Amino acid sequence: MRRAPLASAARAGRADRLAILRRVNDEDQSAERHINIHLSPDLMGGVYANFANVSHSDYEFTITFARVDHEVEADEVPGVVVSRVNLSPRFTRELIDAMEDNYSKWRTREGIKNLPEYGGAETHSRDPQDD
Repeated sequence: MRRAPLASAARAGRADRLAILRRVNDEDQSAERHINIHLSPDLMGGVYANFANVSHSDYEFTITFARVDHEVEADEVPGVVVSRVNLSPRFTRELIDAMEDNYSKWRTREGIKNLPEYGGAETHSRDPQDD
């Protein structure tokens, strides 16, 4: 049985807030909470990562995000960690569900863009998994 995605997010009027709509629990399908997350201006831009490493222990999962210079031809590729996030196993499952849901929506949208009626595939993003 597939669970509902972790949350759906939308910008809430102000640039320093992110409104999140999240299901309270799986039993009560109609119960939802609105969570307002405040972002400081230095966090609004986020960080760029093109590499991630996932590890786990008995108690948590850790995702380390890094920016790696893939242009370097040396044996040792330089990179810098931009963020490290520790997650509980339950939250990890919810995050995976939310990522799968959003990835599916992105693929659907990209597929529509690639239809001849929309202008074809030459000028739009491709899914790297298709290579």
